[in-house]
Amino acid sequence: MNRARHAGSPEIRSFAGDCDAVIADLTQPGRSGLVESQVNRIKTIERKMYGRANLDLLRIRVLTTL
Repeated sequence: MNRARHAGSPEIRSFAGDCDAVIADLTQPGRSGLVESQVNRIKTIERKMYGRANLDLLRIRVLTTL
């Protein structure tokens, strides 16, 4: 990991930073799975409604599909 952080290629340096984030996420006791699933649900609703409705209708749809 140390060699990857100091590599000449920006892609390899970026990969080294991503690996640290993954390791930190796996070793931390708290999980963000519930939050991520809600964000995914909201994004799915937004994609379905893109160009069809305004923010008020989106808000109603998100709150009623809990």
